[in-house]
Amino acid sequence: MNFIIIHGVYNNPEGNWFPWLKKELESRGYECIVPKFPTPLDQTLESWMRVIADYEAKINEDTVLIGHSLGAAFILDYLEQTSKKIKAAYLVAGFHKLPGNQYDEIMKTFVDRQFNWDKIKASCGKFFVFASDNDEYIPFEVTKELVEKLNAEFNLVTNGRHLNKEAGFEEFFLLLECIILDLG
Repeated sequence: MNFIIIHGVYNNPEGNWFPWLKKELESRGYECIVPKFPTPLDQTLESWMRVIADYEAKINEDTVLIGHSLGAAFILDYLEQTSKKIKAAYLVAGFHKLPGNQYDEIMKTFVDRQFNWDKIKASCGKFFVFASDNDEYIPFEVTKELVEKLNAEFNLVTNGRHLNKEAGFEEFFLLLECIILDLG
């Protein structure tokens, strides 16, 4: 089994809980990749697809994709377009439509359309959604809709805000615990 962690807007592989989770997964013998995606300059679905194409040989039925914020939305895009099937997707503070915040304009190419939910679900064995009840960027109604569309297992983090470093998440034990319990 291998893991690919996908960051969000204005972030990078060293941000939030990504280095911590990478280290935790590698210490358990898993390969974990955290690619660098262009943001905010050249942040388009097309440019992100070019980045993930570099890792295509690593993606298979034993791959787990983990995305934070726009990284979660990008996973939906990838699953809709790929001919492969992955083991699981963990969507943290994710969304599937414009959330109505200051980043909408640079996220349009990722989510400003209708998704093919049947294709997305057929490309992934299991979905997990992690979200907070007070995320300052993603309305809770959007989260609930995403969970319903994916028939995902939902994990609520009370007062977790955007589940990022600014909200105190340089480590994310609940996510690691879920990965170990459900896939390990």
